[in-house]
Amino acid sequence: MTDLSSAAPLPGIESHPGSGHYGIYDHGAQVWAWQPDSQQPVLWLSSATQLADGKAIRGGIPICFPWFGPGLSGEMTPAHGFVRTTPWRREKLDETDDSLTVTYLIDPSITGRQPLFPSPYEARLTARFSAKRLEVSLRVDNRDCEPFTVEEALHTYLAVSDVTVVTINGLHGAAYLDKVAGDQGFDNEQSGSLVLTGPTDRVYKSAGHVTVDDPGYERRLIVSSSGASNVVVWNPWSSGAATIADIGAGEWQRFVCVEAANAYADAVTLLPGEHWTISQCIEIASLDD
Repeated sequence: MTDLSSAAPLPGIESHPGSGHYGIYDHGAQVWAWQPDSQQPVLWLSSATQLADGKAIRGGIPICFPWFGPGLSGEMTPAHGFVRTTPWRREKLDETDDSLTVTYLIDPSITGRQPLFPSPYEARLTARFSAKRLEVSLRVDNRDCEPFTVEEALHTYLAVSDVTVVTINGLHGAAYLDKVAGDQGFDNEQSGSLVLTGPTDRVYKSAGHVTVDDPGYERRLIVSSSGASNVVVWNPWSSGAATIADIGAGEWQRFVCVEAANAYADAVTLLPGEHWTISQCIEIASLDD
């Protein structure tokens, strides 16, 4: 294991079990690498991302909190909240021969008072890396004397051989909001498998597990969640990627985002003293399983 506390470009923790690679930055408590021994990388990280204070990292698993996109009002900034561009406090670290667990904390004592979200809260991010799975959990506690409502997402960038040939299963029958089409409601229903053929930005009402079949890498990624009411699927395609400075040339083909989320009408309201945990687990299987 390597502690990157004094290393450039950003502090964090990195481990290389065998030929594998696990990595998480303190910045945003953001997992950026999970590659089990003898496997292709499972998470995608843009070659053009800016690894710098105050900048969002393009790739890995950014944490969206306490709002999703521009928030329920449509006016919240920065997009997806303020915690993904802030260094979290590392609380706990455990390592074995092939596993790594890291826990982070963020609260107003770290971020300072946020005018758009002034409520006292605590959020803990726990990342558990092993050769078999990656599990990421976000627990939010209401430390206020009043209720508050939050949106949240684990904005996972899955590495794929070619997004135009992968097949996403597990969403059949789910209602979804099509943000590319400018929909205002969950008026669509998924029929069968999802194959991306253009810019895609959909929020599904689904809590079931999803599989991503990738014939190029000859593997199936199994993505399951708990504490989440939504699955978000996103890829900007060539047209959208051309307008995003921190996606490298042609790299839009190398990822698809499959995110556990609680957004829109499925935002979570916590009473004083209550807490909520959203988790996502990624495993690798063969296409024959």
